[in-house]
Amino acid sequence: MTIDPTRTFRTLKTLDTFIDRSLDLKPKGKFLSGFHYERDILKASVANTYIETVGNRADSLHLAIKKVPISNIYWEYLKTVEILGTRFGLNEKDVVLAFDYTDEDFYGDPQGFWIHGWTGEKAVTGKWKFLTCAIVSSDIPQKIPLISVPVRMGHNMAHTVAWCLSVIEPLVKSISLILFDRGFYSKELMLTLAKIKHPYLIFVPKNSKIRDELDDMKDNERKTLQHKFKLNKNKTVLRGETTLALLKQIFDKRSDKSYDWAFATNQSSINLDYIIASYKRRWRIETGFRVQDEACIMSKSKDVSIRYFYFAYEQVLQLLWVVLYKEEVSFKVFMIDMYEECVARSKNI
Repeated sequence: MTIDPTRTFRTLKTLDTFIDRSLDLKPKGKFLSGFHYERDILKASVANTYIETVGNRADSLHLAIKKVPISNIYWEYLKTVEILGTRFGLNEKDVVLAFDYTDEDFYGDPQGFWIHGWTGEKAVTGKWKFLTCAIVSSDIPQKIPLISVPVRMGHNMAHTVAWCLSVIEPLVKSISLILFDRGFYSKELMLTLAKIKHPYLIFVPKNSKIRDELDDMKDNERKTLQHKFKLNKNKTVLRGETTLALLKQIFDKRSDKSYDWAFATNQSSINLDYIIASYKRRWRIETGFRVQDEACIMSKSKDVSIRYFYFAYEQVLQLLWVVLYKEEVSFKVFMIDMYEECVARSKNI
């Protein structure tokens, strides 16, 4: 099954607009614009290859990306989310959000603070890393990434999460819960989220304190306890408190096994019978990453702006598919149809 060419043409115009506005390009001007770059970018996305191998405009495109502030890219992505969100009333929704890190492979000599070192396995010498926040609410069928930002080595996780939330808040009615995996269990993050009054649920690593508490519990027992903590930061002692929710050997139907669970939360009321189901919604963000991997555009550039532009473009593709075409065709078919329409459009110039 293929998509109506009239619809693909309109969708291509949306992609053109994202490129033009991100890079301050003028459509129908005397210089190259999104219309001219679209075919090569889509072809690289469909084939999961380098822009340099599919056309002769990579240098021109990269120069255009380097000329603009990186903020242009995420503000235009947010604008695209806002526009497409009107199709399902995003600004009227109480949303559940999930944060996670994802990465893309780098091949070559990793230099600077933006390429995170890697083992060299399968020739991968580094990783570009991105922090992503996505909707995972049960009542919203569109599981879309709302914002992604590149992160450098040694970045402040709490500050980056708080910034992402600040730009997401205007897009939705309210944030009812934010889900994090164990890598986000941080005193500074919990203090930050409490300060900006956002409810969180964080999967807690089973350290010695957690293991001791679980050892004293019976199978299928659930309990909460208050955990006070201190954070030494900039020669100042900051004090905080969170609720630890512990669940001992809870049976999971899908795997037919029992597991221990530990969470940290600042929710005013906690239903321990549903807390695991609430947390499992976070896994939907990982499904989104697997979808985006099908559109991965490779680049030899070590410039974070270039890598981020391609990453954001991949997410715009995913966003358009989820909101407009998911019930009709697979993501791969959608991308191929977009590319074929782009080729046909170029022939009609």
